[in-house]
Amino acid sequence: MAVQKIRENIYYVGAIDWDRRLFDQLIPLPHGTSYNSYLIEGSEKTVLIDAVYPKKWDDLLSNLKTLKVNKIDYIVSNHSEPDHSGSLPLLLEIYPEAQILTNSKCKELLINHLKIDENKITEVDSSTKISIGDKTLTFIIAPWVHWPDTMFTYIPEEKIIFTTDFMGSHLATSDLFVKNEWVVHEAAKRYYAEIMMPFRAHVKKYTEQLKGMDIEIIAASHGPLYDKPEFIIDAYTDWASDDVKGEVVIPYVSMYENTGKMVNYLADRLIEKGVKVTLFNLPETDLGELAVYLVDATTIVMGASMVLAGPHPAAVYAASIINALKPKAKFITSIGSFGWADKLGEKMHEQVKALMPAIKAESLTPVFIKGSPTENAYRKLDELADEIFSRHEDAMGKQQIAAG
Repeated sequence: MAVQKIRENIYYVGAIDWDRRLFDQLIPLPHGTSYNSYLIEGSEKTVLIDAVYPKKWDDLLSNLKTLKVNKIDYIVSNHSEPDHSGSLPLLLEIYPEAQILTNSKCKELLINHLKIDENKITEVDSSTKISIGDKTLTFIIAPWVHWPDTMFTYIPEEKIIFTTDFMGSHLATSDLFVKNEWVVHEAAKRYYAEIMMPFRAHVKKYTEQLKGMDIEIIAASHGPLYDKPEFIIDAYTDWASDDVKGEVVIPYVSMYENTGKMVNYLADRLIEKGVKVTLFNLPETDLGELAVYLVDATTIVMGASMVLAGPHPAAVYAASIINALKPKAKFITSIGSFGWADKLGEKMHEQVKALMPAIKAESLTPVFIKGSPTENAYRKLDELADEIFSRHEDAMGKQQIAAG
């Protein structure tokens, strides 16, 4: 991406990765991503905030040359993950006079992972103020959104905060600021679901902190910048709250259509009751999309066929992902079919639930059957639909009372 001017003497100098489709060998990137780096030219000193993924180093260097940057006094490292810090050693070769500003935990990780000389690093904390002439760098130490080393950099004179991964979006776009709010909202929600949701308590804390600050621009490390901060602050307030939306998410895998029949029957009964239901056929599912729907889910129903003595591996993998994401669902249950292992089949729900110990949700009545579904199985699914509907009414009612 070419250099883009944010404000007088403040520039975007990062890189767009239009073609990247997988992050951490785990997270699908349907719309690519960006690695945002920012240059601030103070009246006395020049600062670079965050670097880029090493594969995009040439883009960053080209942008700095375009601006004829001959000297960088400070490089702020808000977060040591390689997509933001990986090109720091290359930067230090070109700008050997630069001093890295970061917190103690990030310093430790930069030394361990990138072998940066500790004498090149100056530690900062939430009380640090660094003048660069007509502008001041201040810092908010914000661990666990989403690594233990995260911090934000705030320039009070400009009312701009650089939040690294916090409030970002994996979205390759030439828009410097948010233009299409719907597109960015969906990308940011997916990003929150995949990366921030496991740290919801910390997300709530720092979202509230940003609410109380005088901010005109939020500049994250991925995706477009927010020149209407309330757009993303309001979204994060909603996503990280304890509120659920009365929705049911059913990830499932069906080997011989029996579990699939059960899943579709249960979904139809819930839809008849006015409950929003979303199905995810796991062998065909983008797990990032599943993560998005987990943000608002009240109930998770795992549909699992049996393989040998346990749940299908696709269900096991999905359960491990759900457990890692720690959604705020209130209820959880499972349904499915097994072939021959009667006693083991009866324990399938226990096996599924054991895969998700981090999900602090109440168990509803599971339904597992041998072979294809019978009228008795459908009756049990009717009862489960009634149970889900009833529990949702109770949960949503309590939620409204709490809000009122």
